[in-house]
Formats: sequence, C-alpha cells, structure tokens
Amino acid sequence: MAVFSLILAVFMLNSVQAAPCFDNPQRAYEYLLAQESAKIQVRDQATVNINRASEGELVSLNGIGSSKAQAIILYREMFGDFKTVDELARVKGIGAKTVEKNRGRLRVQD
Repeated sequence: MAVFSLILAVFMLNSVQAAPCFDNPQRAYEYLLAQESAKIQVRDQATVNINRASEGELVSLNGIGSSKAQAIILYREMFGDFKTVDELARVKGIGAKTVEKNRGRLRVQD
C-alpha cells in the first residue's frame, strides 16, 4: 500500500503545475502581465456561435457590451436561430460595421 501511495504522490506532483518563483517583484509582474495577455489573445481568437453563445461569450466580441449581448439573446429567443452571420445586423444596436469587425470570429453552426 505504501508503494502505491508513493507512486500516486509522484504522479500528482508531476501533473500539478507549480507557480514559478521570482527573484524580484518586477519579474513577477511581467509574468502576470504575460499570462493575462495570453488569456486575452486566446479569448479574442475564439469563434463564437451566435446561436448558442452566452452573454459572457458575446461580450468578448468587438463592440458588443452587456446590453447588446442581451439584445442578441432576446432576438434569437423571439425569432429563432440566425441563418447567416449577416442576420446579426438585424438586432437593434448592431450594425453592419460591427458584424464586419467580428466576421472572422462569428459562426452560426456548431
């Protein structure tokens, strides 16, 4: 039983990613900025299915805040799924320019 526990402990240590240690606050700050930047970049590159997206996913789009995200959700609840990305411009407060700015990230099917 002790061997099994030791193997399990070693496996768990290998699978856990420890936070790095820094020799000064500036390096720690730069590390945190880089981590945050990487998260934002991943979020900004992710595609969004406008027929399934939550409010949180919709606000990640350029020019879409909470109220416009809620308007998108309300529109699709009232009129059904969007057939094309261009139909998003039918939502009050969202124009063709907003659709164009986000076209590369938008989709209507899974």
